Amino acid sequence: MTGTGGRVFGVLAGWARRRLAVLRDDLWTLRPDPLPASVWLRWLPHGLLWLAAFGVTLGATAQLGDHGRLPFGPAFAIGLGQGGAIVLAMSRPIAGWWLSTTATVVGAVAVHGGLDTVAGSRFTWPWTAAGIIAHLLVLLLLALRVRTRVSVEALALIVLLTYLLEGVWGGGRYQPTGVVTVVLCTVVVVLGTALRGRREARAELVEQTTLTSEERARRTLLEERSRIARELHDVVAHHMSVISIQAQVAPHLVTDPTPELIENLDGIRQNALEALTELRRVLGVLRSENPEDPYGLGAPGGGAAPDAPQPTLDRLDALIENTRAAGLDVTAQTRGRARPYAPGVELSAYRIVQEALSNALRHAPGSRVRVEVAHLPDGVRLAVTNSPPGRPVPPSPGAGHGLLGMRERAAMLGGHVTAAGTPHGGFAVSAFLPRDGAPLPAPPAPPAK
Repeated sequence: MTGTGGRVFGVLAGWARRRLAVLRDDLWTLRPDPLPASVWLRWLPHGLLWLAAFGVTLGATAQLGDHGRLPFGPAFAIGLGQGGAIVLAMSRPIAGWWLSTTATVVGAVAVHGGLDTVAGSRFTWPWTAAGIIAHLLVLLLLALRVRTRVSVEALALIVLLTYLLEGVWGGGRYQPTGVVTVVLCTVVVVLGTALRGRREARAELVEQTTLTSEERARRTLLEERSRIARELHDVVAHHMSVISIQAQVAPHLVTDPTPELIENLDGIRQNALEALTELRRVLGVLRSENPEDPYGLGAPGGGAAPDAPQPTLDRLDALIENTRAAGLDVTAQTRGRARPYAPGVELSAYRIVQEALSNALRHAPGSRVRVEVAHLPDGVRLAVTNSPPGRPVPPSPGAGHGLLGMRERAAMLGGHVTAAGTPHGGFAVSAFLPRDGAPLPAPPAPPAK
C-alpha cells in the first residue's frame, strides 16, 4: 500500500508541477499585445477606455475614502492602480490583469478592518463597484487577445481569490459582491472569447480566400501553358518530320555520296524520328480526349479532332463570322501586306484574338467590337477594342484569367500584351508579336559623352 500511495502521490505531484508551469507561462509574463485599432474610428475605442480609466480612478478613490474610511493617499493609489490597469491592458493585457487583481486584493485587505465601523449602508466588499467595472474591462481586453485557456485560467484565479476573501476570510457588516463579480466575469470571458474566435475565423477566411484566388490563378496559368505546349507540339512535330524526310532524300540528290555523308544523314534522320516519337508520347499525356472547341466559339464538344491542323491568321475571318453569329457586332480591318510568320506567331496571334473576342462575348454583350491586324516589317500588331455592353452583363462562371494566357503566349515569343479600359467604358486589348517569334534586339546604348 505504501508503494502504491507513493506512486499516486508522485503522479499527482508531477501533474501539479506541469499545471503550475503552464500557469506560469500563461499568466506570469509581460509580453506586449497591443489592442488593434478600429478600422473606421481609430481613436474611439482607445478614447473610451481612457475615459473609463479616468472614471474608475475617481470613483474608486471616492468610494474607498468616503465609505471605506481610508486616507486619501492609499485610496488614490488603489484607485489609480485599478484605472491604470485598463490603460495597461490595452498594450499588455496579462500585466493589466495582474495590476487590477492586485489593486482589488489590496483594497479589500485595507478596508477589511473597518467594515464594522462603516455607518449607513453597508460597504460593497471584497469587490467595489469601481473595481468590478475596471476588472470587467481588463478581463474583456484579455479575452479578446489571448488564447481561451489563458482566459479560463485568469477566471479561475478570480473565482479562487473571491472565495478566499469572501467565503473563507469574511468580515463584519458588508454587502457581498463575490457572486455578482464571478457571474459578470464569466459572461465577459465568454463574450470576449466568442468575439476573438469570430475575428480569427474572419481572418482565416480572408487568408483562405486569398490563397484560393492565388491557387486558381496559378492553376489557370498552368492549364494555359499546357494548352500552349499541346499546340506548339504540332508545330515542332511538323519541322521534325520535314528534317527526317530531307535527311532521307538528301543522299539521292548527290552523285556518288561518301559513306560518311550517308552515315551522318542517317544519324540525323534517326535522331529526328526519336525526337518525334518522344513528342508524340508527351502529346498523349497533354492532349485531352475531347477538346472543347479549340478553334471557334461554338458549344463544348463540337471542336475539331485532336490531330486537326492548328489555326493561323488565315482563319481569322471564320473566327469573326462565328463571333458575329453569337451576337456581337464585329468589324475587322487589316493594314499592310501579309508576310510569312513563324508557325508559333501565327498560332499565338489567332489565340490572342480568339480570347479577346471571347471576353467581349462574356463581359460586354451587345457591344461593338473592332479587330485590327497590322502587318509590320518586324512583326504583327493586333488590337481588339469593344464598346460598353449594350445590355446587362450576366455573371460569368469563368475564372477570369484569360489575360494570363495572352501574356504567356506573347512573352514566349518575345512580344507583349496590354489590356485596359477605354475612356468611354469599353475595353481594349493590344498585342505585338515579333515576326520570327524571337525577342527583339535591345536598342543600342547611347554613346558616352
